[in-house]
Amino acid sequence: MTPRLGILGGTFDPPHLGHLLAAYSAIELLELDRLVLIPAWRQPLKSKVDSSAPVHRLAMTTLLAAGDEKLSVDAIEIERVGLSFTVDTMRAYRAAMPDAALFLLMGEDTASTLPHWREPEALSLLVRIAVLAREMEATGGAVAQHPGFTVLPLPSRRVDISASEIRERVRAGLPIRGFVTDPVAAYIAEHQLYRTTNE
Repeated sequence: MTPRLGILGGTFDPPHLGHLLAAYSAIELLELDRLVLIPAWRQPLKSKVDSSAPVHRLAMTTLLAAGDEKLSVDAIEIERVGLSFTVDTMRAYRAAMPDAALFLLMGEDTASTLPHWREPEALSLLVRIAVLAREMEATGGAVAQHPGFTVLPLPSRRVDISASEIRERVRAGLPIRGFVTDPVAAYIAEHQLYRTTNE
């Protein structure tokens, strides 16, 4: 049988329960054998935004995925260093798994920026782009009208959790239970992340 692999990239600063629910939705709806979380070294469209050190984001993402055989974490973009271009990562995956059904997962907001990514048309030939949409009829926003793109909309639970809100809560001394898993919360506390700036 053709292996079915989902790929979810992002800054993961920090990884939270919204990421986890999105992953589980994709696993169920796409009948994935496995879903890989890939923290970016630095995302090109967020290159001016401060973020935690890659070692911390990788460690937290690993904690998020721990204990679930359907989830794994790949440090490919962190090990590559520099701006993280998804097309380079997907070329590596396609070369390693030429016969696999590969699905690149993203939210609607991210999908709307896809035409501005590096080599977006090449990317669309390497993987199937699956957009986690909040409505059944959603079509991936602006990317759906961009020539050369076909997206697969996936109905997803509405989860109003954002990494920026979590960082703000930590800085304000507010609890983050219910926003992240307990191991991730413990890591944030142990390493005193987000107290002032992301370092």
